[in-house]
Amino acid sequence: MKLLDILKFSEEYLKKYSFSKPRLESEKVIASVLKLDRITLYAYFDMELSLEQKDKIKDCLKIMARKRVGFEELPKEALEKTKEKDFSSENRELLLKSIDYLKKNEVLDSKLDTEYIFAHVLNVKRAILSMNLRREITEKEKEIIRNLLHKRAKEKKPLQYILGEWEFYGLPFKVDERVLIPRADTEILVEQCKFILKDLETPKILDIGTGSGAISVTLAKEFPKSSVLGADISSEALEVAVENRRMNSVEKNLKFIKSDVFSNIKDVDFDMIISNPPYIPQEEYEGLMPEVKLHEPKGALTDKGDGYYFYDKISKEAPKHLKDGGYLAFEVGYNQSQEVSKMMAKSGFNIVAIVKDYGGIERVVIGRKSGEKVVNETN
Repeated sequence: MKLLDILKFSEEYLKKYSFSKPRLESEKVIASVLKLDRITLYAYFDMELSLEQKDKIKDCLKIMARKRVGFEELPKEALEKTKEKDFSSENRELLLKSIDYLKKNEVLDSKLDTEYIFAHVLNVKRAILSMNLRREITEKEKEIIRNLLHKRAKEKKPLQYILGEWEFYGLPFKVDERVLIPRADTEILVEQCKFILKDLETPKILDIGTGSGAISVTLAKEFPKSSVLGADISSEALEVAVENRRMNSVEKNLKFIKSDVFSNIKDVDFDMIISNPPYIPQEEYEGLMPEVKLHEPKGALTDKGDGYYFYDKISKEAPKHLKDGGYLAFEVGYNQSQEVSKMMAKSGFNIVAIVKDYGGIERVVIGRKSGEKVVNETN
């Protein structure tokens, strides 16, 4: 249960026993147990409480109800139970040493990564990690932290794989070395596709190279009446995608299929085909940072050629799977937008948008299967 849930429960509990100010008394109890100022409690409404903390709160509430006394009138022994040794100094020192360890091993964002690892092991959100450093970190937890720090520092394992889960477009996704880690740039692709699809009551969407299912799941979630099909050649990637479909409760309108691009796709009436294909040229792949090259699936990163193989293949085959007026949307590499646009145009697509990412790089190219005049927009 989260802090806000505990506050509501405590207030209702004392209300049943006719306390005149049940909310105030509840706040006093909880603030005492969590060692917070009462006035700041609601700033941590999303905080997860430990079982020990919840038990202490319940014990105090029971005594107050049984004896019909307010928090200040609780017996001394009951108040003592809310007190515990504060391990903040010791734990902050451990946190700082951990940050320094990652920094010495040339890990970018060493502070952020360390905080995520600590929060993961302590089962709290990173935003409220500081509020959870008062309690003792057990030897078992310290050992797990040391192990994860070693994986990050020495093995260069990406933080997302260490945590086993990452957020994309506000949704949780399971990620491991079977799939590419969802990136913020791909959220731009999703956002542009949403803008186009919003006027369709029941859009039919194909996601080629679905990987973790990030694009498919997000659009299925955003458009509950849609029909989404995610395709990938990797059986292992599809296993992860299925887990993410279940995690985000979109089983009704999202299906996955094993397919080498369009090889197993029979439908010819999609409103939109989307793809974030492997686009890193083999030459550039060799120079990637170790976190990427050593751990992320090579087949999801490079076509082992010049980076254009899948753009060309999908552009040529997509028209027969799209409705007239349907859209083809790509995420592209930092210098690929113009060449991909030409490929799409040759296959009968009007380029309706070329969209830049947060760094000013042309990252998304969208074409429409129609005879309308070409409109090239750079945002």
